Amino acid sequence: MMRVGIGYDIHRLVPDRPLILGGVVVPNDKGLQAHSDGDVVCHAICDALLGAAGLPNIGVLFPDTDPRYKDCNSLELLGAVRAQLAEAGYAPTQLDTNVIAETPKLQPYVAGMRQNIADCLRISADCVSIKPRTNEQVGPEGHEEAISAQVVALITQSR
Repeated sequence: MMRVGIGYDIHRLVPDRPLILGGVVVPNDKGLQAHSDGDVVCHAICDALLGAAGLPNIGVLFPDTDPRYKDCNSLELLGAVRAQLAEAGYAPTQLDTNVIAETPKLQPYVAGMRQNIADCLRISADCVSIKPRTNEQVGPEGHEEAISAQVVALITQSR
């Protein structure tokens, strides 16, 4: 059986934080404000996978009130989600991701993001799509106030 989930995340851009997307540090003068490292790509993927499996969302599993997750690497959260899926009898199959940011230009970092996510989820990089988008200077992403990500995830039963 196949199941589908949708994930979304957005974080405000702030000075004095690294910009981390898909586990890649992207050179930029601002990073994403969050309790963890703020990686909207990984966060949206987590929620898409969790939703597909009918499991609680990322905020329930890794609350921003828990000091264990302060500045944590979101690839670690994604690995924990993969383990939860496996425990529930599911495996990630494919991801289709939009990353919405006016700047910086993200295309040079896509291959690294895809590989990081694929390695973490134990799937092939060709099953991980990352598509950088601008918001045509509209909304918080378009005004360079935030970066967001949208994900559709496909999972299959593993047992």
